Amino acid sequence: MAFHGIVVVAMAKPSIFRAERSLSQDLYADHTIYRSGASTRRRDLVFVVNPRGANGRTGKEWKKLLPYLRSRLGTDCNLLPVRASCGEMIRLFHCGLKVMYLSNTNSLSACKICESLTSGPSHAIDITREAIREGADAVIAVGGDGTLHEVVNGFFWGGKPVSDHDSRGTHTTALGLIPLGTGSDFARTFGWKNDPREAIERIAKGLRSRIDVGVISGESGESHYFINVADIHLSAKAGYYASRYKRFGNLCYVIGALQAFLQHHNQDLKMKVDGGDWEVYSRVTALCIGNAKFFGGGMKITPNADPLNGNFEVVILQDFKWYDFIFKLHKLYNGTHLLVNNVTSRSVRSIEVEEIDGSSGIYVQSDGEYLGFLPRKFCTLSAAIDMIC
Repeated sequence: MAFHGIVVVAMAKPSIFRAERSLSQDLYADHTIYRSGASTRRRDLVFVVNPRGANGRTGKEWKKLLPYLRSRLGTDCNLLPVRASCGEMIRLFHCGLKVMYLSNTNSLSACKICESLTSGPSHAIDITREAIREGADAVIAVGGDGTLHEVVNGFFWGGKPVSDHDSRGTHTTALGLIPLGTGSDFARTFGWKNDPREAIERIAKGLRSRIDVGVISGESGESHYFINVADIHLSAKAGYYASRYKRFGNLCYVIGALQAFLQHHNQDLKMKVDGGDWEVYSRVTALCIGNAKFFGGGMKITPNADPLNGNFEVVILQDFKWYDFIFKLHKLYNGTHLLVNNVTSRSVRSIEVEEIDGSSGIYVQSDGEYLGFLPRKFCTLSAAIDMIC
């Protein structure tokens, strides 16, 4: 099968498999558990890896992780090495999707683990869409928030979930995460350590929660999706500049913020919340729309956000000066900035944001990815994706 000029591996079409309720009583107790032993279908796990992430560290760490992944998931899935023909190996090589291990094909509960190394921007989106179309049990993002962002966008196509384009509608592909990138801010909301082995344990257990996703629309009408935090004005501009300094690790966010401040002017913005009347907010420094809590390398910018509650937390900073960030930076990291003057927080399901004078471009980004300028509308899609938690 070809997709965007890329030959892809056809995975087995899935059948419905049994779901049981987990008895977990933790903060995220609304899980569904899928046990490979109880299933009568083959499990196809696709790992989408950005080998250049974190200045190449992601690729190196992934290679080190493979033996543990094979041993851990191999035990659960009864895996045996693949013995593919030369022609099959060439086909796998060209599409970027490599079958690493496959269980005994005589077993109804066989399991296939595939890796796909991304070759450039938006490649992870294409890989994810094709994996979902072909019935993958889960697509796991291996990298930072940028890779996760692309994989999440791959769950949607033409303004609706990829799975909705399948008239049979018998299967749900889950989203997974192995944090190996620069920021890994989304993982912090769930309290996950930046530990890839711990992430593999989550994947092996197969606990799932339905999480919310944000959707952004602009004048072009094209939809863009985010899972963590979208932001406007100074913080978005800082993120735009920070992307140039990823070689410095989390320090890139500080460098980006300093550079953004050199050209920054607070702006009056108008906003419409949940379809209500337009409201004017004067001298806005930054506006953050949180589906989750953290961004910018650990700043707890929207501390009350919860990707399971169907709402965004919107935090608005007004009339901040450069020295405010210096003296109040620690509050941004520990989430106590909501007590500071000129900081507003509210819970919303949708918000539209526009400039008032339209004289200058106000930056917009989501999950650290630059999207352009205002105007934009942000809406939450409640329980949009199954996530391995």
